[in-house]
Amino acid sequence: MLVLCNLANYKFKSLQHCVSAGEPMNPQVFEQWKASTGLDIYEGYGQTETVLICGTFKGMKIKPGSMGKASPAYDVQVIDADGNILPPDQEGDIGIRIAPQKPFSLFSHYTGDPVKTASTQRGDFYLTGDRAIKDKEGYFWFVGRSDDVILSSGYRIGPFEIESALMEHPAVIESAVVSSPDSVRGEVVKAFIVLSPEYTAHDPETLIKEIQEHVKKVTAPYKYPRKIEFVQQLPKTISGKIRRNELRNKEWGKA
Repeated sequence: MLVLCNLANYKFKSLQHCVSAGEPMNPQVFEQWKASTGLDIYEGYGQTETVLICGTFKGMKIKPGSMGKASPAYDVQVIDADGNILPPDQEGDIGIRIAPQKPFSLFSHYTGDPVKTASTQRGDFYLTGDRAIKDKEGYFWFVGRSDDVILSSGYRIGPFEIESALMEHPAVIESAVVSSPDSVRGEVVKAFIVLSPEYTAHDPETLIKEIQEHVKKVTAPYKYPRKIEFVQQLPKTISGKIRRNELRNKEWGKA
C-alpha cells in the first residue's frame, strides 16, 4: 500500500531511523520511502524463540531486500539436509549453531512439546524453519518458510521472489504465492492478487496473461504463476503477516 500512498502530505521531522521486520520488504518500497522521506529502511530478521537473528545494522551497506548479516549473538549459517554448511549463493535452511554451547538468548524448549523441540535441531544447529541464501559478503536473503517453498517439476521456487516480481506490475497492490496441486508437475505456483482500482475493470483473462508474461521476463520463466486468482483482500495475522498457510490449505482442500 505504501507505494500507492502520496507521502508529500506527511512530515517526518522527528524520524531518524527506520527498521523493518516481519515480512521481507519489496525493494520498490525501499525506493519509494527513500524518495519521499530521505531515510533508508534497515531490515532485520528474528523470531520469538531467538529475538534478533540478522540485521542491517547502522553503518552497514544496505542491500534492499536482504535481511542483513548475522547478529553478534549468533553464528548463523545456511545448511543442507544433513546439517552441513553450504557455500555462498546456495539455498538452504537457516541454522543457528547450538553446539558446543547454546546461545544464551535462544529459547530452551517448547513447553509440553518435546517432539516439536527435537524437530528444530539438525546436527549442531537450531532450525528457524526458514530458507535463505547467504551471499559472498555475508548478507542473508530470505527465500521463504520451509513449508512455503514450492516444489514444481523438481524445481524449488521461493514465494518471495515471485511476489516481488508481481509487485513490479502496476496492476498489483498485494500478492501471496503458494503451491497448488497439478496432475503433471505435482505442484505449480499460484498467485492470489489484490488489484489496483485502476485495473479492476480490465478483462481478467487478458490481465492474467499480461501478468504471467511480466513475471517470465523478470524471473526464470519456469517460476511464473500458472494459476492466478484475483481477490479483494489477503488473509493476515494480527501483526499484518500474510497467512499463506490458509491459502495453501484452501488449494489443497484442507480448509
